[in-house]
Amino acid sequence: MNRREILKGSTALAAAAAAGIRPASAQAPIVIKFSHVVATDAPKGKACEKFKELAEKYTGGKVKVEVYANSSLYKDKEELEALQLGAVQLLAPSTAKFGPLGFTEFEALDLPFIFHDEANFKKFSSSDLAKRMFAKLETKSVKGLAYWDNGFHVMGCNRQIRNVKDFQGLKLRIQGSKVLDATTRAWGAIPQVMAFSEVYHALQTGVVDGLENVPSNFWTQKFFEVIKYIAVSYHGHLSYAVVANKKFWEDLPADVRPNLEKAMTESTDYFNSIAKKENDEALEDIKKTGKTQVYFLTPEERKSWVQAVLPVHKEMEKRVGKETIDALYKVVDFKPDA
Repeated sequence: MNRREILKGSTALAAAAAAGIRPASAQAPIVIKFSHVVATDAPKGKACEKFKELAEKYTGGKVKVEVYANSSLYKDKEELEALQLGAVQLLAPSTAKFGPLGFTEFEALDLPFIFHDEANFKKFSSSDLAKRMFAKLETKSVKGLAYWDNGFHVMGCNRQIRNVKDFQGLKLRIQGSKVLDATTRAWGAIPQVMAFSEVYHALQTGVVDGLENVPSNFWTQKFFEVIKYIAVSYHGHLSYAVVANKKFWEDLPADVRPNLEKAMTESTDYFNSIAKKENDEALEDIKKTGKTQVYFLTPEERKSWVQAVLPVHKEMEKRVGKETIDALYKVVDFKPDA
């Protein structure tokens, strides 16, 4: 069954759900389809399962959450369209996915070296800027519920990347963010936009030479089997936005939505509490396999990466918005000239 058939087949049920209409049986639960693109044992996968557990518990069985991991319901390129149409009710995409929808403010979060650490990202996620960015999504039937912090990117490749000159000519998989595209080109590599579900095969067959991602995804997606090196660079940050179909969420019964909001708050706290630990453990687990060499950049090597891409911040002002970038600088205390 192709995507259009899936969406068409879901229309009646989705419309009923979006309108807050319960099934004929008074005992039948409200079904929430929660789709994501990573493995069940990745931090995001675990947090989605935690939400399911808590949502069903706090609503006393009035809600049933169906979690679809590893792009088993929709590929990541299709998820947001399905959410807008009401064929799926909850997603947790990376914030980079909203740029192609026209919400380029979210691409500010992809700026290289913008966040110092987890506490720095937390300052953003609780800021008025973060709330304003979520509010803009509502014009496209998307309701922002929570930001999830999945930590910092490392760079995996089939040859060592230490100094910035080592990027020359490499084909690197990226998400469809213009900021990520510009960053990759500034290093001298060739960006390749590709669905997450296609990355393993692309690495295996040489379609791409490497990619950036967090260590837990390198581990759970088994990317370490098809790359030779991981440079621990922490050059970028991977944040997720948990979003719902706006009409569905706002039309939930009064005895249901507060309990789901509670479940989401606790799931967010759970996610943010495990992500760093799991990323650190993933790096150690990858080392132990002996299949991939993991190395930390020296301060001088990392400096060459930083200097090559800082101009991207200025370059992206026209796309992302200077006001947004300046507001983010203020929230996270980033000084481009420091």
